[in-house]
Parts: sequence; C-alpha cells; structure tokens
Amino acid sequence: MRGMILAAGRGKRMGSLTQELPKALLPVQGRYLIEYPLRALVRAGIREIVINVCYHGDKIKQALGNGLRYGADITYSEEAEPLETGGGIFQVLSFFKNEPFLVVSSDIITDYPLANLLADIDGLAHLLMVTNPAFRLSGDFGLREGKINLQSQPRRTFASVAAYRPELFTDCKPGKFRLTDVLLPAIAGDQVTGLHYEGLWYNIGTPEDLAEVNQRAREDSNLRPLVSETNTLST
Repeated sequence: MRGMILAAGRGKRMGSLTQELPKALLPVQGRYLIEYPLRALVRAGIREIVINVCYHGDKIKQALGNGLRYGADITYSEEAEPLETGGGIFQVLSFFKNEPFLVVSSDIITDYPLANLLADIDGLAHLLMVTNPAFRLSGDFGLREGKINLQSQPRRTFASVAAYRPELFTDCKPGKFRLTDVLLPAIAGDQVTGLHYEGLWYNIGTPEDLAEVNQRAREDSNLRPLVSETNTLST
C-alpha cells in the first residue's frame, strides 16, 4: 500500500504565517502540521509515501528528510508551479504501481483509521466525509447508502482524505487540473463511494484554525495521543 500527502500549496489564507514557511510546516503543539497525516499513514501500515512540494518545498524536504525517523520511506514530487490536486496526483501516478492508494492533505488532522478506506474501496474512489464545518456549511456532496451523489440531503463535506484507483485518472493529461475534474464524472457514473465520520477531524486553513487546534490539543483527550506520538520540531 502506498500513499500521498498534498503539500504543494502556499496557504495564502494564513497570511504572514506562510511568508517564509509552507503551511505544512506550521506548528501544532511543537510539531509540524504535516507530521500528523504522515503519522496517520504510517499507523495505517502505509510507509511508502510521496509528498508533492512547490512553495518552499526545500524546507519541507529538509524538515522531513527521507522519512526514516517516522518509519516511512518518503519520495518527493517537485512542482515548478502548483498543479492543483488532480494534476499533482497525476504527476506521480506511476508511484502507485497500478494499485489503489490513499491521499490526504497536509493540513488535516484526524484519528480515523486510514487503512479502512483502502480496505473498503469499491469503485474509482472512496471518500471520507464529515459534518459540515463552519467554513463550508453547504457541504460538498450528498451521501446515500454509501454512495456519493450530487442530489442527496443533507450534503456532507469532503474531508480531503480518500482512497483512489489509478483508473480514475485514465483520460487525464499532464498539467494543472482540479480533482473535481475527474471526481464529478465518476460520481455521475455512480463510481464513487463514501462514509460519514463524526470523530476527530480538523482542517487547518486560517490562523484562527491554527490557534484553535493548538488550544484543543491541550484539552481534547482524543487529540492528545496524536500530539504525544508525533516527533518534535527539533528532532
């Protein structure tokens, strides 16, 4: 099993916090934000991991190295300019050796057991969905009887965590494109499944989100174990 962490973005909504750093290296309780999805993949038994980088990508590579201290084998995919999620995944498609793979964004913290997504994939993609957060009250997709659709209510929010089959990208060409460019046709073809998770999930997109998760890391008994197992910035 192989996985990918999306870390090419600058994180513009973070303002001055990402002037000199990529968002992936912002601190959560003294740990890099990207360490949380990295550790989650390793816990799921996924040790061969590719990370796409662009903005201050050299700093991510220097911080994480080859992944050995995390129990991982990290490969880096460099993008001269951000290719969006779809283009970024397509650029490294050969890394997954024609097998289903996991993708998680570098700004996501969750305790969901990621291996379940790969075990349960039954189509071109299997998405983790969450109850709509304040920044996306209208949600993204409907979910009915395990199938993602565009009609069902209530709509849920895509958690930026999913398993995919390489066949999802069969008709794609190299370059910049969004994940929805391939996901929406697959949804229309009834080829995308999902599940609604109501457990721990954070999306850190703004300075306020960063402050909130740092505060909750000191109080949330479910989040605290994730903090304690993650390497420190000085490691």
